[in-house]
Amino acid sequence: MTIYDITRPITPQLAGWPGDTRYSASEVMRIQDGDSVNLSTLTLSAHLGTHLDAPYHFMADGPKMNEVDLNAYIGPATVVDFLDVDRELTPEHLDRIDLTKVERLLIHTKYSSILDDQWHSDFVCPTPDAAQLLVDHGIKLFGTDSPSVDAESDKTLQAHKTFGRGNVYILEGLQLTDVPAGEYELIALPLKLDGDGSPVRAVLRG
Repeated sequence: MTIYDITRPITPQLAGWPGDTRYSASEVMRIQDGDSVNLSTLTLSAHLGTHLDAPYHFMADGPKMNEVDLNAYIGPATVVDFLDVDRELTPEHLDRIDLTKVERLLIHTKYSSILDDQWHSDFVCPTPDAAQLLVDHGIKLFGTDSPSVDAESDKTLQAHKTFGRGNVYILEGLQLTDVPAGEYELIALPLKLDGDGSPVRAVLRG
């Protein structure tokens, strides 16, 4: 069995959403200074790199990260290449998939080739009607290598809200460069945080 690590590494160089908190670690104890252990305090956005959105992130009354159904984050997943898509993932693009057989959809776009320390605003997002189509087919999770399921300039967050209303969980910021399209088992568990999102270590087994 092959394990694919589809997680962006969290480092001070990792680019995040413009204006959001990047990663830093301050050492409060160090063995080389005579302390018994190395100990750090971490600072970072809950939505940096590879992360999960809790519905509370975009719905005032949505569940927080410690309240979500963990079953959504473990189980069969389908990786599909959409390297030919520029900005919008439409229902027509989804016609290439038999959605009746998909529980968790992970889309591989051109954003996987973006270096960790770079940010590009032209990432691929599902249109609201594409999101609704996925909801209608009963998928449990939508995963993308893009940093968001809505465009950087979009403040209405229609794809987020469509997924939220349809109980489809959102996994963003994947790294799928070396993953062949196909069927896998996804494991992407969040921290049990009383908050709006969580970084994850996402892996595929197949």
